[in-house]
Amino acid sequence: MMQERFENFTVLINRISRNIRKIKNQEIAAFSLKGAHISCLYYLYMNDGLTATDICERCEEDKAAISRSLDHLEKNGYLVCDTQKTKRYKSPFSLTDKGREVGKEIIDKINQVLEEVGTGITREERAVFYRSLSIISDSLETIAQNLGK
Repeated sequence: MMQERFENFTVLINRISRNIRKIKNQEIAAFSLKGAHISCLYYLYMNDGLTATDICERCEEDKAAISRSLDHLEKNGYLVCDTQKTKRYKSPFSLTDKGREVGKEIIDKINQVLEEVGTGITREERAVFYRSLSIISDSLETIAQNLGK
């Protein structure tokens, strides 16, 4: 029974993760962007003025990957960084008109996918699912943090 739970859990989580990456990569190909770029644009579209640290905390991405993504997005006209008062990693980023336009398209695509994914699932079932997934995530994080102790 435990082995079956482990296999179901790991296979399903891996399949979900793989399909999310595949959808991200196919949907963003038109923008010539990568997955981490999409995360930056998404979070900045939802909360303009975030710092690199804020974005890392929200999307749980590697700091170096987010830094590279922000640099790429800035160089390509999607966002600007106000570094006048503080160091770059503590400076707020804001979307340009181009960034807002692409951010809106990303949000629309995400909403479309979520609508399709949610077909046949009630709000109550979704709430239980996310609550359960959060508990599992927190438990796994605690276990992972205690491994080296």
